[in-house]
Amino acid sequence: MPPETTPESLRVAADERGAVFEPIDDALLAAQHNCHIVVSAPGAVRGNHVHRAATETTAVTGPCEVRWRSQGQIHQVEVPAGQVWRFVFAPGVSHAFRGLGPTPWVIASFSTQPHDPARPDVTRDVLM
Repeated sequence: MPPETTPESLRVAADERGAVFEPIDDALLAAQHNCHIVVSAPGAVRGNHVHRAATETTAVTGPCEVRWRSQGQIHQVEVPAGQVWRFVFAPGVSHAFRGLGPTPWVIASFSTQPHDPARPDVTRDVLM
């Protein structure tokens, strides 16, 4: 996906037990070298960083506010409650997430670079 990130609504199968979604499709899966799942407290902010080399694909559960900076412009969308949206952030695109609801919310993220705590690929960039 080009640096101009486009949110994509994902199919969610939900019933009284909860919900199931596929955070990444076959076309993107083979390029991934890291996966992490984040369960955040209501109102918590995550991200606020930019990757130098990695492309990060992130699926986020709503309600959630998502902001990203691309080519000097800040963009913002709200993922509605009960929906899951996917974002593909190219290297150099800063991004941040904030849960808007009264319950915990989930992020499923995939990266094209392995996670190396000794040599992190991220730089802090506060967007919210």
